[in-house]
Amino acid sequence: MRVGRKRVARLLKQAGLRGVSRRKWPVTTVRAEHARPAPDLVQRTFTATGPNQLWVADITYIPTWSGTLYLAVVLDVWSRRLIGWAMATHLRTQLVLAALEMAIAQRHPTSVIHHSDQGCQYTAIEFGRRCREANVRPSMGSVGDCYDNAMCESFFATLECELLDRVTLRTPAEARTAVFDFIEGWYNPTRRHSSLDYASPIAFQCQASRPPTDAPSGTEAAV
Repeated sequence: MRVGRKRVARLLKQAGLRGVSRRKWPVTTVRAEHARPAPDLVQRTFTATGPNQLWVADITYIPTWSGTLYLAVVLDVWSRRLIGWAMATHLRTQLVLAALEMAIAQRHPTSVIHHSDQGCQYTAIEFGRRCREANVRPSMGSVGDCYDNAMCESFFATLECELLDRVTLRTPAEARTAVFDFIEGWYNPTRRHSSLDYASPIAFQCQASRPPTDAPSGTEAAV
């Protein structure tokens, strides 16, 4: 439909609506000068045919009136579900380790690729050691290129537009509650994705695990 910008503005005003603009986020990726990054096993191909084949991970910041809260996430590419996340008021390695531990505890992977940027948290010796113990294969994109971790960037954009630009967060504790409600009360169980045929991450997983409705039962198959 061809429509004038002023008409859209007038209709929005009449309906009591306003647009949400995306702000520029500060840099949270600080590369350790002498660290050796993992190879890029993904090459911007963010596809998976089943769960626990490819995870993507990253860190973002959440501003509040009384300080900054940092959020580390681990997302399963197949279902777009947030399977690991952690929040803290610091950017130490323990933050990304906590998110990884949550994902491992939920999924018990056997040979999953964990893709991230080259931030010092992900290149830390402690993080690499935990990946080896849990059969997680680290993968890292290039420095300063959002397209090398586009799926996580997409989630952060959704978080910004659908939560952070719509609420006022006074304290990190208040932000923790808001982010928890967004992830576990909205994003994972309810929010629909066009890439999942407009199902939510949890609904997509449930649909994929169901047997076909026209499949013969065990008795019929035996006969």
